[in-house]
Amino acid sequence: MRSMDLRELDRRTLLVLDKLVAAATPTDLARPTPCAGWTLADLLRHQVSENHAFAIAARAGSAPDWHAGDLGDDAYAAYQASVDDFLDAFADDAVLDRKLTINHFGTFPGAIAAHMHLVDTVAHGWDLARTLDLPYEPDAEAVRVALKLAERIPDEGREVNGSFARRVDVPADASDLDRFLALLGRDPAGPVR
Repeated sequence: MRSMDLRELDRRTLLVLDKLVAAATPTDLARPTPCAGWTLADLLRHQVSENHAFAIAARAGSAPDWHAGDLGDDAYAAYQASVDDFLDAFADDAVLDRKLTINHFGTFPGAIAAHMHLVDTVAHGWDLARTLDLPYEPDAEAVRVALKLAERIPDEGREVNGSFARRVDVPADASDLDRFLALLGRDPAGPVR
């Protein structure tokens, strides 16, 4: 799959998330999410942080702080600004060949970083929808591409960096989305914590 396609799949997925975030009310920010110990505010702060940090890394090669997201007085506006920043930074084709340092994962070509962001976007879209009791209908191609990267994430070290929980078993006939979620340690049928 061409990297340009990855960026388009990520953009499509971010459009789905935009509708979910826009539906959240200030009182929803205290809701628990499928991410253990996180409220919706914590999840949105994480997404804002990641979007801006990916953008900074795309422009400068690395980002000094991957946890600097701030929701301010308007969580939706903060989220939207972070998405715009990410999309602007990755719009330049040259970023795909640049080496970018991504948090504690390492240094990769921008095309791999774009793939990593897509995985994060698809996963957290489900988290958002689950938290808000809304349907989640991401782009099927985006899910398939994210699934391919999730299949390559090793089991060892998952608890060390805290990015992923242990894989969850799902039925053999599970959908691509459910298989993707299970590979990242999310139980597609489990309760919101």
